Amino acid sequence: MNDVAIEAEGLRKRYGDHQALAGIDLSVPAGTVMGVLGPNGAGKTTAVRILATLLAADEGRAVVAGYDVAKDPQKVRRQIGLAGQYAAVDELLTGRENLVLIGKLHRLGRKGAKARAEELLERFELVEAADRGVKTYSGGMRRRLDLAACLLAEPSVLFLDEPTTGLDLTSRMTLWKTVREQVTGGVTVLLTTQYLEEADHLADRIAVIDKGTVIAEGTPDDLKDKVGGERLEVTVAVRSELAEAARVLSKVAVGEPVVAEEDRRISATIDSGIDTIADAAVALREAGIGVADFAIRRPSLDDVFLSLTGHAGTPTEEKESEA
Repeated sequence: MNDVAIEAEGLRKRYGDHQALAGIDLSVPAGTVMGVLGPNGAGKTTAVRILATLLAADEGRAVVAGYDVAKDPQKVRRQIGLAGQYAAVDELLTGRENLVLIGKLHRLGRKGAKARAEELLERFELVEAADRGVKTYSGGMRRRLDLAACLLAEPSVLFLDEPTTGLDLTSRMTLWKTVREQVTGGVTVLLTTQYLEEADHLADRIAVIDKGTVIAEGTPDDLKDKVGGERLEVTVAVRSELAEAARVLSKVAVGEPVVAEEDRRISATIDSGIDTIADAAVALREAGIGVADFAIRRPSLDDVFLSLTGHAGTPTEEKESEA
């Protein structure tokens, strides 16, 4: 496979009056994880469906695993795995039967399909439930089985479209571990997610999509740097000293400090550097202000997301499923 495993140029897609994609450009080096962030309706799933040959773009060009998705869709499909937001498994079959059937469809042969199914059942901690009907599985178990199914043919490129939405933390961590194992083995992953800590934890690079366009791209640290410097968070011991503490910190801050009266906390953006932090501590001490807590915090991806899109990064409604 080439050094670039996924490349998209000018992808556009319209549904009636709605412009789902307005010219998406993406480039994902082989053996890395690209996280694609965006609010609901941003165009993430549309982009994945085009790259996975499930949907034709109106304009633009895309190459996956060295093959053009429009000209050689069958060759692309032999190289990819896809796990979407909802587990695509047959509820009438057992977990083992699902995997063996898919293995046979991938022409692994009866013996090869059984061996590969057993390997994946073990990896995803589904051995004990392997001979139960999938309709008895919890949400987390179905999602793990779905991911196992898309890994049966050992794809070189893996598309994960919000695969952990609605899962509890234990199930999410199991999937994160699997993603890291796949990348270590040379697989390229494109991951769409609304969980910012997921992208921060897994992605080598992140593309932020809003209203059908890429509005920012870079490493997690690059994107955090776009928000500004570090933040000094000071909690005063006495609420009556908040105003004076804010005045003192304004002399070392970049912009006006933000005061949270209920928490007795002041947040001030500062230039990076130990000298600025030391100046703030000295100024507070000389002003006789009692400090209950003094902490430095780097911008998070939540800060980046809010700054770039104006939307909160976490889904407004999250369901929990059992592991």
